[in-house]
Amino acid sequence: MQNSKKFVIDIAYIRKNAYLCSINEQLNYSYAMKNHLLFLIFGTLCIMNSALLSASPKIQRVEPLSWWTEMNCPLTLMLQGQGLADAQVSIKPSDGLIVKSQHNAESPNYLFIDLDVQKAGTYIITLKKGNKKTSVKYTINTRREGSRDRSSFSNADVIYLIMSDRFVDGDETNNTLQQCAEPANKEYIHGRWGGDIQGIINSLDHIVETGATAIWPTPLLCDNEAKWSYHGYACSDYYHIDPRFGTNEMYRDMVAKAHEKGLKFLMDMVPNHCGSTHWWMNDYPFADWINTFPDFTTTNNVFSANYDINASQYDRELNNSAWFDHSMPDMNMRNPDLLQYFKQWAIWWIEYANLDGLRVDTYPYIERGPGAEWCQAILAEYPNLNIVGETWTQPAAKVAYWQADAHNYDGFNSHLPAVMDFPTAEAIRQALENDGSGWNNGMMKVYDALAQDYLYANPYQLLLFVGNHDMDHITDVVKDNDYRRVKLALTMVATMRGIPQIFAGDEYGVRSLDITMGHSGLRRPLPDYETLTEEQKDLFAFHTKLFGFRKTEPIIWNGKTMHFAGRDNTYAYFRYTEEGAIFVFINASEQEKIIPVSHYTEILSKYNPIGTNVLTGEQVDLSPSLSISPLTPLIVKLKK
Repeated sequence: MQNSKKFVIDIAYIRKNAYLCSINEQLNYSYAMKNHLLFLIFGTLCIMNSALLSASPKIQRVEPLSWWTEMNCPLTLMLQGQGLADAQVSIKPSDGLIVKSQHNAESPNYLFIDLDVQKAGTYIITLKKGNKKTSVKYTINTRREGSRDRSSFSNADVIYLIMSDRFVDGDETNNTLQQCAEPANKEYIHGRWGGDIQGIINSLDHIVETGATAIWPTPLLCDNEAKWSYHGYACSDYYHIDPRFGTNEMYRDMVAKAHEKGLKFLMDMVPNHCGSTHWWMNDYPFADWINTFPDFTTTNNVFSANYDINASQYDRELNNSAWFDHSMPDMNMRNPDLLQYFKQWAIWWIEYANLDGLRVDTYPYIERGPGAEWCQAILAEYPNLNIVGETWTQPAAKVAYWQADAHNYDGFNSHLPAVMDFPTAEAIRQALENDGSGWNNGMMKVYDALAQDYLYANPYQLLLFVGNHDMDHITDVVKDNDYRRVKLALTMVATMRGIPQIFAGDEYGVRSLDITMGHSGLRRPLPDYETLTEEQKDLFAFHTKLFGFRKTEPIIWNGKTMHFAGRDNTYAYFRYTEEGAIFVFINASEQEKIIPVSHYTEILSKYNPIGTNVLTGEQVDLSPSLSISPLTPLIVKLKK
């Protein structure tokens, strides 16, 4: 009778997997499955299950890969292999790593073990079923001194964004590997071009020269899609670096070398979705591990459904649970085991690689409550850590909702310290794409963007940028591809409130290879300095001077803002503290302009009107009216 009951349970599991197989067919762009194919799969799984019941348990994976003493986050191991359900667990030695509890998944090939970590050491975890057993080593390390209280990136930093595969190829021997589905093809615009960890290491001095103080590479974890794998946002293994980039050890070494150069390091994390080639796609721990629909369904991209008082549950579910793309299955963070898995995953990489912060991809697509709990868990482990979420929406009210401690009507708190300032990015780009004529065009767009700062819980925790790996280069956007306008954009990024982010190549004014080809056309390698035009070299000199100044100027990091509207395509603002002020004037017009100094008396009167031109070192007297050339920025440092 007991055997009969066991058989029924196993058949239920097989039927669930037969259903999942039909869902997985969506990954190959097939939205229906013939009945006879379902019966074939069902029969095959029955045979496999019969063999499974008589086989010895076998451990293939243990995640997290290791752990540490004195961690705040509880440790739950996910073991994956063959026939692990209901196994008896023992650990030797028995006095430093204690089993608190264990539970099965719906698949018999997983086991979750809750552990009490008491001391560092190497342990043997053994699973036993009847007279058959399997063992695996597991390491508990001593936690790095001061790890919990590590500092992070802030508005004193400048973040340098790297599109990892398209940056610098430092090691051509790892471009095409047998174990990876997609080979390198530098002639194919959507292919892998060979950028890697060694290329980033080789470029650290250049990154320092740009004035950057932190690095954000796009994901370096395994992405084993057969095509379009170069972007890295379809993860196939959350605990291993893609071998075409390097190894886990190389990644950790890269972070250490960056620290030696005074550079902080961010990891780009994607908890919203995995890749279609992730190893668990062949056998989910639970049926609800992945969000699924009867037919392939893409997200509706309606972030506002999360806070719209008139929104339907249907729209909310499509935003949070439908798939980002065919190759990017949507993770269900409402599953408690998956949520714990992702908490530990983030913490493991921070601790293992000694990271300084995180960037989170597609944040508003994540189930809202679990996403907030995920951030909370990371901050409970590292109270000073900064996490910036991609919140690609506008206007400002829509972005502000997602920042930690926002004044939301529904009481929702994301616990996400920083958000990406897409509204200001779009305002700057739109202001410079034409001559700025019209009542509310040109620099008035930028003025209006900053006028929304009252909506944010903390405007200093906005990531400020004018380009990234998903947007055309700023030189593509500005009118006539004029480097003078690029300088205006960079000036605003360097001197406004928030955390500046620059996109690799923009320091040289690079343009997309082919903007008609979408993202692939703009994600291009960093050019060699010797191949630059004289105009590009001049722009780079401007860039290093500008961001070099910002690196050492606390008034820019912490100063308040007072700005002045201009209807003539100019923009003036002060960043100020009790000690001094930075005056910035942007002439985005194509005519020479007189700076109306008398308009600024309410703040200028508090400082000595004779200051220093930050870009030239010359003395500037702001007491009389000044003229400024077309398409020119002015930055003046003032003292009391």
